[in-house]
Amino acid sequence: MVKKLLQQRRHTGNIAPRHRFAGRKPMIGSSHRAQMRALLTKKSDLTLRELRQHLSLRCSVQAIHVVLIKMGLTYKKRLSAPANKTGRTSRGRANSGGGAKAVSIRPS
Repeated sequence: MVKKLLQQRRHTGNIAPRHRFAGRKPMIGSSHRAQMRALLTKKSDLTLRELRQHLSLRCSVQAIHVVLIKMGLTYKKRLSAPANKTGRTSRGRANSGGGAKAVSIRPS
């Protein structure tokens, strides 16, 4: 570590941490993001694996998922069928017991 700090001081004149340069470089760049957005507007039901295959990316499916979230795109499959025109078939929860009328047990 001391060797690297001395080398950094020689090159930059400073030994302060360089956090913005640390870490792994992202595999999915801005051009990939634009392609993702274009593909998903054309065909919105692509799976993450299909999206990775179309873009020829060598990253994990989770990485694509994270990028889609950061882009503000949701990845929830939605029903594409039109809404039911006849409405609901039941009115809600059924009453307990049989179909008889409620009878009071108190004498009148």
